[in-house]
Amino acid sequence: MLDPCHPRTEAGEIVARHIRAPSASGAKLIDPPLECVPKLLEANAACQGRCEYDFGGRRLGRLATEARQELVREAARYTSSYRDVPDALEGKRILLAGHQPQMFHPGVWFKNFVLGRLAEAHDAVGVNLVIDSDTIKSVSVRVPKGDVKAPLMESIEFDRPGPIVPFEERPILDRDTLTAFGNRVGQTLVSAIHEPLVQQYWPLVLERAGETNNLGNCLAQARHQLEGHWGLRTLEFPQSHVCQLEAFHWFTAHLLAHLPRLWTVYNEAVAQYRRAYKLRSANHPVPDLAQDGDLLEAPYWIWTAEAPQRCRLFVGVRDNELLLTNRAGWEARLPAGPEADLTRAAAVLADLAAQGIKLRTRALITTLFGRLLLGDLFLHGIGGGKYDELTDLLMARFFDLEPPRFMVISGTLHLPVTQENVKADDVRRIDHLLRELEFHPERWLEPGSPSEAKSIDNWGAQKRRWIDTPASPSNARARTRAIRQANDELQPYLAERRQQLLVERSTIVEHLRARSVWSSRDYAFCLYPEQALRNFLLDFPTAKP
Repeated sequence: MLDPCHPRTEAGEIVARHIRAPSASGAKLIDPPLECVPKLLEANAACQGRCEYDFGGRRLGRLATEARQELVREAARYTSSYRDVPDALEGKRILLAGHQPQMFHPGVWFKNFVLGRLAEAHDAVGVNLVIDSDTIKSVSVRVPKGDVKAPLMESIEFDRPGPIVPFEERPILDRDTLTAFGNRVGQTLVSAIHEPLVQQYWPLVLERAGETNNLGNCLAQARHQLEGHWGLRTLEFPQSHVCQLEAFHWFTAHLLAHLPRLWTVYNEAVAQYRRAYKLRSANHPVPDLAQDGDLLEAPYWIWTAEAPQRCRLFVGVRDNELLLTNRAGWEARLPAGPEADLTRAAAVLADLAAQGIKLRTRALITTLFGRLLLGDLFLHGIGGGKYDELTDLLMARFFDLEPPRFMVISGTLHLPVTQENVKADDVRRIDHLLRELEFHPERWLEPGSPSEAKSIDNWGAQKRRWIDTPASPSNARARTRAIRQANDELQPYLAERRQQLLVERSTIVEHLRARSVWSSRDYAFCLYPEQALRNFLLDFPTAKP
């Protein structure tokens, strides 16, 4: 039996773990349990302490120390631009989480509150990474409206749609739409939801929009301000800023210098993950890294401020230097090699960043960098936790180390609407009764007048005679027709019962459709009442170290 605090069995292997979100409203997933956190922190520190991996002139321990000092300093500076930050942050352990800057559901938001509570309990710094290198795919929120018993859905935009670009490049395109969003949600949302959080949240968004024209920043910073009002003392830091840290440039120079080995390990790990989970799609969990002649694809995005659409990064060797290219006209040279000191290469990457060249890690490398160098413990959602089983394999094989442990945090909260106590089994029960009325009407008849009783008895007797008559090739057709005729002749006597069942079935189907609307866990957090959110997000114990 696996230790719940150490769920993996062997470094470098994938053991399929089917982690699912809880179905009941108010239920939470914390895996491993909170009481395991001291063990996780101790185990992760021991793993790093044992590792002597060399990043082109800097050992893992030294690079991690420098990265964490830089992260806390810059995250505090960033966070202080829009809210208060805690004091005395230096030298503490760092707990990390991360998500895109969007209006996610409460189960995702719960992770931020666990982050804050654990940081407080273990005298650590909690840093939430805002993954703004992902593209913004929708500028609307689904809002249930109308009658609670027959709800409808409406998508309400908070900005005008625009080109698909990363969050960090996405400006506000229509301030009138942004300004009107809060009121539109309040006017549209079903009346059973009293005082939705959007009433407190959206004025904060508009206030931030007065300071920044970046749509993702407005959403994330306003949400983080709310967390501060509710007692969380965490920091936030966008990935776009993480990718400007000096330690990140050094880390990236090392990966690119060793890309042939990374490329092989990456694709082999993806193939093993697909086998473990029996996945056939070439895009899941992530696509393989490609090859174009002597160019190998690196697990990075590249774009420029002038052309903000993400491109894949390819790398080759030219004149003892690395050629970086997006294969669309942009190229750069990097003085890096497997055995070279990376001081110059890191400086070149920093200079490219200063010129507006955006080099950003893709999903697996984002959390690999975070878990390996930025933090002592990473808190994932369900999706991130699944993908990071693959990241574990990458770390074990590329860096030859035991991957640091992580946690998976999620939860389910339904909108607080009273639902009818109906189940799909109720529909199946009625369908069975309707079939009984059609094929076995004699079992359900209650004759009224004497003439009805006589007719029912006659047709019932005919049916019984034919049922009692053994079927043969010579009588099969006549037998079937006679039984069917008897059933048909008895149907008028059951018309009222059938109509009652059909009305009941229609009502149950309508209740089930409404129930499916109210049982979704995916509504934006701002649609929920503040008190319901507080009860869900803040009500959990935290084991002291």
